[in-house]
Amino acid sequence: MKIAITGGAGFIGSNFTSFICKKYKQSQILNIDRMTYAANPLTLQILNKLPNHRFIKIDICDSKGIEELLSGYEIIVHFAAETHVDRSLENTRDFLTTNISGTLSILETIKKIKSIKRYIHISTDEVYGSIQSGSFTEESKINPTNPYSVSKASADFLVLSYFRYFNIPAIIIRSTNNFGPFQHPEKFIPLAITNALEGKKIPLYGDGKQTREWIFVYDTCRAIEMLINNGEPGQIYNVSAHQEKTNIETLKKILKMLEKDENLILNVPDRPSHDVRYSIATEKIEKLGFKSIYSFENGLKETIKWYKENQQWWKHIKNSTGFRQYYKARYPSL
Repeated sequence: MKIAITGGAGFIGSNFTSFICKKYKQSQILNIDRMTYAANPLTLQILNKLPNHRFIKIDICDSKGIEELLSGYEIIVHFAAETHVDRSLENTRDFLTTNISGTLSILETIKKIKSIKRYIHISTDEVYGSIQSGSFTEESKINPTNPYSVSKASADFLVLSYFRYFNIPAIIIRSTNNFGPFQHPEKFIPLAITNALEGKKIPLYGDGKQTREWIFVYDTCRAIEMLINNGEPGQIYNVSAHQEKTNIETLKKILKMLEKDENLILNVPDRPSHDVRYSIATEKIEKLGFKSIYSFENGLKETIKWYKENQQWWKHIKNSTGFRQYYKARYPSL
């Protein structure tokens, strides 16, 4: 089996690359990534130790180069995307280019290559927007509220149109918030963990009562593998572990596990149009046999352990000029 993974040096992409390389040792795994700020070269050093892993640096918007690389591959898992909501409010064009035009480049390639048996498109629950009570299903109307989720929703529509008109074997996954090893420290949980380890204040938007459903990244990898093998082309599958927490609750749990004082929490002004609550129903993928195996607490313990043991990895990012400039602009009071 020949599997191509876009964005395989990013957070979920790198975890899935490692997962699939180890489980399918006879398969050829191609990892393509543009290596933006979100991709740590130290991650590649780890992945390159896997004998069936091959890495090529390329922009997914390079249609000709992508077509040449993917020729002969059977499965494509498309993670490559700009993903940080805060950054999307400042650099919207980058999100539209990568998330929409980049996806179009992949779709056009699949249209030409007849060897592709499955195209797994990684989307997000954020395309549904906020919900006060209950949960969104795959049939719910989408209502993206920021440039990031708008770009992902647009990509979803592109994928579905290519399925309908060109019979591309596409499956869309909309997952809740992931956490785990290799996540960039600009994101909520790794920022909280690494700041706490450094004894620094941890920014918390508003009152911290926004709620999110969390899933440990290893469970997401299992869900993707299941859909590669058993998913139905043309379908959307929600993926969640149904572990709903307020941001303040999550932050306090991290500090308790690290034995740090809650005085490290610093409330900062909330961002505009901040979605209050995400929640999705997952009966569709559960009918295929999927069930998460990590509780939120166990996943968080694994995550904290990883960041404690891999400080060189995240300090490489946090000590960079780009991260320091971003952090200062985003949180001027820190």
